[in-house]
Amino acid sequence: MRILLLILLWTIALFNLIFISPALAAEISNGAKIFEANCASCHIGGGNILISQKTLKKEALSKYLENYDSDSIEAIIHQVQNGKNAMPAFKGKLSSEEILEVAAYVFQNAEKGW
Repeated sequence: MRILLLILLWTIALFNLIFISPALAAEISNGAKIFEANCASCHIGGGNILISQKTLKKEALSKYLENYDSDSIEAIIHQVQNGKNAMPAFKGKLSSEEILEVAAYVFQNAEKGW
């Protein structure tokens, strides 16, 4: 039984190495790091400690971000770059690449339901 379990785990690991793009994995990892360093203090776990209904959950993003339903990533990028109300703008603090990475991270987690 242990051998079967070991083979199964090894197969899963090999599958992940072969079929998951290293660039995508790095992007998600960078997005997570950027989120933790810049966003998590207000948006921990996809929530919002200042305005409870304006979370990073898909339903709230769809409701509160202009054009989210037609271009989700671009809508998140716009929000991160420009901020709004209590949210500061990160255009001068993060590079365009970092903003894209954190937007992809937020989008992916919103799709998963945080």
